[in-house]
Amino acid sequence: MHPHMKLTAITLDCPDPLVLAAFYQQATGLEPHPESDADFAGLSRDGGIAIGFQRVDDYRPPRWPEQTVPQQFHLDFAVEDLDAAETRLLELGAGKPEHQPGGDGWRVLTDPAGHPFCLVRMRSGSQDETANFCEQLL
Repeated sequence: MHPHMKLTAITLDCPDPLVLAAFYQQATGLEPHPESDADFAGLSRDGGIAIGFQRVDDYRPPRWPEQTVPQQFHLDFAVEDLDAAETRLLELGAGKPEHQPGGDGWRVLTDPAGHPFCLVRMRSGSQDETANFCEQLL
């Protein structure tokens, strides 16, 4: 029998937790945890999953699409307008790798610490179908 488990948080390694938390706070609208500090910062919404950012000395960002430093995981965000979301995230400090395997369906960006993440076009009904494309190709 499998234990009943509920995912409550995802934590990213990074060189500066407060900087990365600010990027994701502006990108998602999640609320900063009041006890965030230079070693660990968090974002959450009542009843939702939390995103944490922990300081790692000598942090090395993932190298995508090459795997000299593996990405290990990535986040997918569903958006209504890919172009508008991409523009806003680039203004906030995201990067855009040259390699874009998603065509018009989704985009790969990197956060300020180098973690790749995907923007997927929100579809009526379920956004899971679109996110699966990104998961299969990254």
